Amino acid sequence: MLYWKTKLENQLNKFTKMATTKRALHILTLIFILHLQGCVENSNPKHSASKVISFFQHWNLILGDGSNVGKAIDYENKDFFYAIVEDEEEWVVFKTPNSGNTHGTSNNTRTELAQLKKWSPLTDAKLNATLKVMNVARTGDARVAASYSVVVGQIHSADGHENEPLKIFYKKFPGHTKGSVFWNYEINTAGKDNSKRWDYSYPIWGHDFSVVGTDEDIFPQEPEAGIAIGEEFSYEIELKEGIMFLTFTSEGHPTKTFTKNLIDSQYKIKADIPKQVEELFFPLGQDGVERINAYSEEGLFFKLGSYNQTNGKSRQVNRVWCSGAETHGGDLQKQYADGNYAEVWFKNANIEISDQAISNEGYFSANDDLSKKIVYPSEVIPFMHKFKILMGDGSRKENLLDFENKDFFYTVIDGTRRWVVYKTPNSGVTSPNSSNTRTELHEKREWVPEEGGKLTATCKVMHVSTTGDARVAASFSTVIGQIHSGEGHKNEPFKLFYKKFPEHTKGSVFWNYEINTAGDDNSGRWDFSTAIWGDNMAVVGTTKDTCPAEPEDGIKLGEEFSYEVNVYKGIMYLTFKSPNHETKTFMKNLISSEYVNKSDLPEQVKRLFGPLGQDGTERAIAYKGELNYFKQGAYNQTNGKSPETNGVWNAGAETYGGDIPKQYENGSYTEIWFREAKVGPSTPPK
Repeated sequence: MLYWKTKLENQLNKFTKMATTKRALHILTLIFILHLQGCVENSNPKHSASKVISFFQHWNLILGDGSNVGKAIDYENKDFFYAIVEDEEEWVVFKTPNSGNTHGTSNNTRTELAQLKKWSPLTDAKLNATLKVMNVARTGDARVAASYSVVVGQIHSADGHENEPLKIFYKKFPGHTKGSVFWNYEINTAGKDNSKRWDYSYPIWGHDFSVVGTDEDIFPQEPEAGIAIGEEFSYEIELKEGIMFLTFTSEGHPTKTFTKNLIDSQYKIKADIPKQVEELFFPLGQDGVERINAYSEEGLFFKLGSYNQTNGKSRQVNRVWCSGAETHGGDLQKQYADGNYAEVWFKNANIEISDQAISNEGYFSANDDLSKKIVYPSEVIPFMHKFKILMGDGSRKENLLDFENKDFFYTVIDGTRRWVVYKTPNSGVTSPNSSNTRTELHEKREWVPEEGGKLTATCKVMHVSTTGDARVAASFSTVIGQIHSGEGHKNEPFKLFYKKFPEHTKGSVFWNYEINTAGDDNSGRWDFSTAIWGDNMAVVGTTKDTCPAEPEDGIKLGEEFSYEVNVYKGIMYLTFKSPNHETKTFMKNLISSEYVNKSDLPEQVKRLFGPLGQDGTERAIAYKGELNYFKQGAYNQTNGKSPETNGVWNAGAETYGGDIPKQYENGSYTEIWFREAKVGPSTPPK
């Protein structure tokens, strides 16, 4: 009714300006009442949606709450799907909030028809529709390509990676009168790993997908040739012998046509990838190539409706697809009340497919309620049987197959891939001889450096504590991978850190070597820190609240990087990679020390650890003959202990008396996501 109320108010204002006498006002009142009655009557159509567009026997309807209602014949749902009349024309409304239960593995809600049959791209198929977009989300991050957009038509694969050779978008920034219509082609990624897939976007009227704002609330220039909210346009999708033909029409706008080969890829090698993709997707590590025959061997099907691309997930998760929009905790009515939804009206639509089309039931059985199904970390990273875990509340688990803990160890989907989450507060129950909490894997196998082993991972740090003392080296940091000795002093020849000061956008990645102290007294042990991207551990603030300069070549929260730790015949070989960053390699002898004498101590160590009296020397054979094991996860280095007792390791951070929910709520925790990892025997260095 909000739409009609606004329309009537506008009419009333027009009439009021015309009314100059008392009699005129009486006439005005009568006209207004009759007009109101007529509009209210028209807003309640005589027909159901399936009578307005009579092709619903060919589709299943997915709603904005994630449910599959099947064929939508004589069906309506006033929250998501219903018929409406405007100016004596009947329309079908598809409406979906920014947040709700989703379908399949998507981050995004949809009220969308999905075709019941699938067909080969080598056969004939056609879909056409006339529509208008009535609303897109009013909140989001302008730097995120998907913000403020909705998909109004698709071709979707039912097989393989289930990618999408066609997505038709409408996108309008807040404050703009006109929005953009564009279409995207998503590659059918070569190989079994679909995490490197990407979209290439074609503008129709206005901008393409890649045109974004320069800051969260700074929008690009409004498109002169764009389409306004409530402005009709039509699309026709036709496939013949593997070629997709697209036609877009709208009154007052030039007709646009496109062709795209769906059975012979133009992205077979890295050199074929367009510059637009390099700029938008390469920073995410999405730089894959396409299988030679593209979608030729897969069953395709049409989709149509309102597939809202604006969601509430943080941009740190994925800066192309995660909008950080308002969701009101998933409250549907609150989202509708303040404009945080997508609404698309369809006036007509038609479909034609080959008699050779077959049932698409497999797609629905695989995706219905999938977002509600538990996917365990051991399904994402299959080496979990080789590890046990200690979590941030001190609890332990030996068998990690089909195990999760929603507070510390679980999986998430970021729109392109699934990740394993390790999360731990600043204060909880710690392991013996440690002041720090951890949600961390502990390798069950032990090995001596002469035998060696290898650990790899691809990860991104999503959060580090926002409280702590800037003068303390360990503040605002977390360890994401280790080699730990299981004998003697039980020291650590390798610790990989991420550290970011609260005022900074970029953080530092560095690795530390802890000496295996000579003699029985381990109190003199120290770490030597080596910078990878950004600063080393020794770079600290001048006061509790004064941070050092931000590292220019640092790593942001949510930015992917990979590491490989390969101990081969007593030598540790380290490799660190990240898109748009220089690959770094290091080598360290673990069986012959370079710190046997006091004179060998590095200046960094004298400056950082000397004031604590930690100035020991190392046994000549270092870690030779000692049993070691790998560790991986989130070993939070920010604790609540007073810096006065230890100016290197005691961070003085907020812990809320150990209350874990309060720490999570107020930023006193660390969180790391891993999408792949392997452990096994060492390999000869390349």
